Parts: sequence; structure tokens; C-alpha cells
Amino acid sequence: MSFIQEIETRRSIYALGNTTELSNAELEALIKKAIRLSPSAFNSQSSRAVVLFDTSHVKFWEIVKETLRKMVPEDKFESTATRMDSFAAGKGTVLFYEDQDIVKSLQEQFAIYADNFPVWSEHSTAIAQFAVWTALSEQKVGASLQHYNPVADEEVAKVFDVPASWKLRAQLVFGSIEASAQEKEFMTDEDRFKTFA
Repeated sequence: MSFIQEIETRRSIYALGNTTELSNAELEALIKKAIRLSPSAFNSQSSRAVVLFDTSHVKFWEIVKETLRKMVPEDKFESTATRMDSFAAGKGTVLFYEDQDIVKSLQEQFAIYADNFPVWSEHSTAIAQFAVWTALSEQKVGASLQHYNPVADEEVAKVFDVPASWKLRAQLVFGSIEASAQEKEFMTDEDRFKTFA
């Protein structure tokens, strides 16, 4: 398929299982390569990732669930727990981080752009997330992007030995596709684009 077809195929898949045709090692290599090839401002390569499979993946979602248990009213927690369990049913999770030491270093080196580097860092992680998500989709691995940061950042950092300078930005949960994505609706081009010649 063409690149446009690949990104058209990439969708949020919420019904995930823990079986994939690719091995953990093959998935890890694919994830690393997609991140490595993702562009970043000033070639900063500020994106970092923690790749969790199987029991470590389940442990992550258990940490998030138990942290949310302390925050969500008891009468509303059941749906929260069900959602966390649906993520845990997948094969793995990529925790996307941005290294704040890199951002600070660039701010010091290029003071004129200092205010832009945190923004550009967010661009870098978004590109890396999209690249990994599309690469997994190409291999028929379903995924959905989640944002449970900073809910459990501190405990996750302890459990998975994450450096203090790494800031968690998103979590991409992935696995076998157990049910197709819903139809996607698009707003009109007139509301979204302007073209001039």
C-alpha cells in the first residue's frame, strides 16, 4: 500500500487481544526503528520510549487502575476499571517520553528559540507516536493512543526505572485486532482547509 493508504488504514482499535503474528523481539525492533526514523527539531532526538510486553504491560495498567481508584468516585469506578482491563488485555504498551534534559540543553544553546523548544518537543513525540502507530497498523497490529499521564507517572517511573528527566507524554496500547474500528467521520474540507495560488 502507499503511505496515504497506510495512514488511512491506521485507526483506533479498542478491542485488543494479546496474540500477534510478530514476536516481542520483532515488535520491539519495529517500534525502535519507527522512533529512530522520526524527525525532530534540530535533530534533537528527544523522544524516548519504554516498551512493555505481557506481564510488564499488565502491571502498567494495574498501576494506572489502582491510582485511578483513589481518584474516581466509587460509584463510577466500575466503568474505569473495565476500560483499564480492556487495555491490559492487549499485548503491550509503548510509553512515550520526552527527555527534558535535551530540551533544556537546546534552550541554553539557542536562547533565541528557548520558548519554542518545549513546543517542538511535543511535535517530536507526536510524530514518533504516529510513526509507531502506523508501523504497527501496517503489520496488522491494532492500537489506540491513551493519555493517563501524569496520573501514575511517579510510580511508573519507580517500577520501570525511568530517568527523572523523562516526561511521560502518551501511552500506545497494542495487540491483536479482536474487533474492527468504528466508521470515522470527517469534517468538511471547507471548514478545515484554505488554499491559495
